[in-house]
Amino acid sequence: MSKSSKKSKMTLAGLLIAIGIVYGDIGTSPLYVMKSIVSENGGIANVNREFIVGSISLVLWTVTLLTTVKYVLIALKATNHGEGGIFSLYALVRKRAKWLVIPALVGGAALLADGTLTPAVTVTTAIEGLKNMKFGSAIPVQTQDMVIIITIVILLLLFSIQRMGTSLIGKAFGPIMLVWFTFLGVVGLVNMSQDWSILEAINPVHAIRILFSPANKVGILILGSIFLATTGAEALYSDVGHVGKANIMGSWPYVFVCLALNYLGQGVWILQNPNYHTNGDFNPFFEVVPQNLRIFAIILATIAAIIASQALITGSFTLVAEASGLKFLPKMNIIYPSTEKGQIYIPSINKMICVVTIAIVVLFRTSHHMEAAYGLAITVTMLMTTLLLFEYLGQKKTPLYLRVPFLIAFAFIEGMFLISSLTKFLHGGYVTVLIAGFILGIMYVWFYGNKIRDKREAKNAYVRLDEYTNMLTELSHNDDYPIYATNLVYMAKVKYNKFIKREMLYSILDKRPKRAKAYWFVTVNVTNEPYTAEYAVNTFGTKNVINVQLYLGFRKQTSVNVYLRQIVHDLIKDGTIEAQPQEFTTTPGRDVGDFSFVIVNDVISPQTQLTGYEKFMVQARVWLQNLSSNPASWFGLEFADTVVERVPLILGNQNEITIKRVSPKRYPQNS
Repeated sequence: MSKSSKKSKMTLAGLLIAIGIVYGDIGTSPLYVMKSIVSENGGIANVNREFIVGSISLVLWTVTLLTTVKYVLIALKATNHGEGGIFSLYALVRKRAKWLVIPALVGGAALLADGTLTPAVTVTTAIEGLKNMKFGSAIPVQTQDMVIIITIVILLLLFSIQRMGTSLIGKAFGPIMLVWFTFLGVVGLVNMSQDWSILEAINPVHAIRILFSPANKVGILILGSIFLATTGAEALYSDVGHVGKANIMGSWPYVFVCLALNYLGQGVWILQNPNYHTNGDFNPFFEVVPQNLRIFAIILATIAAIIASQALITGSFTLVAEASGLKFLPKMNIIYPSTEKGQIYIPSINKMICVVTIAIVVLFRTSHHMEAAYGLAITVTMLMTTLLLFEYLGQKKTPLYLRVPFLIAFAFIEGMFLISSLTKFLHGGYVTVLIAGFILGIMYVWFYGNKIRDKREAKNAYVRLDEYTNMLTELSHNDDYPIYATNLVYMAKVKYNKFIKREMLYSILDKRPKRAKAYWFVTVNVTNEPYTAEYAVNTFGTKNVINVQLYLGFRKQTSVNVYLRQIVHDLIKDGTIEAQPQEFTTTPGRDVGDFSFVIVNDVISPQTQLTGYEKFMVQARVWLQNLSSNPASWFGLEFADTVVERVPLILGNQNEITIKRVSPKRYPQNS
């Protein structure tokens, strides 16, 4: 049985790993949701039973509708080869309409931006629980500066362990998160036992009524705080590729019950302590815990906050990998820490999220200020996911009378959350909007720059390699030209085993003829199995022109020079290509010659005729490519003899550039 089929089935180990990886974000929401709700209403002295029961009812039904119904029951079925998230969803429906790329780009950018805020707000909230707490006669954490320092140290440790992979992390975090959710449920249940009437919050009538009640001093804007309870739903969908949907669907009921019990328990405590006086650091989550268990709760909350950050980080890796595949982002170096393809690590993205997250901690300083920015971007992502799910349901032949109510209901709910979250824009929401806008700009340039290039590229951009084999063979044996290399290798995507970009042959024949014993055109294909190492060759009936298709597993090192040396040896041995005897060598009996690898980069030609907008987009796309990529590292050629050549990219109509010949002009000599 394959690993992918194992992951698609529910197992005890899978359930535990799912709890460790997937629910960190939504699982730490009790740390700040009730705190934010009460604070926005003017503090504990300004709340009554109607407000608390209505607020908890809003929380429970928001999580039920958005997380359980939309994501667990509907979205988890919309996976692309086991992978979830907004980009996988777009890949499933993109053929239905061209405009669907817009919600995919906007939603993906917003989700990646939100991933930078989640680690900051959750870890900071947990560490603030230590502030002014006595350990004997000492108070180790006395100021907010100390909270910030501890938070930054924890975040640095978290980002440094990402290269270990989610499988190992999940096994370590799973038991801890199981303890965390059990702790949430037990503490909530103990507090609920003092007033079972709080269960009336299950009635959705209270949720609707509180939106218009005078007890609610902020009106519809209360939804900005309520929404914090379900911000991890989109990350849950993005992480399905790491643990499998069966394990998420199997573990979610227990997680949901524990969360609900804790919210209800916090509500009972608030109602029973209306005269509670605070020094400004009031958090009902820690107050419901008995004093002798308070330090245990803070330590456990800190660990849970770290795991909450993990859910967003792993989800971000998946999103970026999918975005690269869809040509939304440049190609990046991806590392597979385990034998499961869904579990990945992207060093550059890990560093970027780390820097931005720490900058947010330093900028906002307190969790209260971070909460003002939290959730705004994710409401945009949820709205975009709803649009794409509507198209997905249509693709699955779901009747229109079911699809339209789905679209109206969830678009209305999420639209209301977006409106209420927009009030936080000037109080910190602008930060996530700026980050999302920056990411969206990069994706827009890359995607539409490629579109313009493909559309305006000359019709003869690709040529048949087999039509040039005679010319290449003649050049190989022409003694009038010096040997450029024994084996001249081009990393080229050869389509249908014969079509190649004209610029490759331009490099060999037109710039300055490059004579070689053998011309190699190598295509690297990454397989879904971890350790595949195979190759196929096509020589077009020659002994000098070879197309090599490498089939490498996603965990195999892409060391093209190492593989190619063995391939040359094999082909010489069976007489497929000409021998390459080496007169000067330190290796006795060496039969493989030297290699020169050529990587061709495009440069916009002055002859390119595009509109101002098109030219800007293509130039920006080329600039991004040169800034973000190192082609030699993709193919494991860092220590090989590699040449990066620049060839002119001519797009659109070409203006014929001419110059007129005239007679020499006579100029009077100076007297």
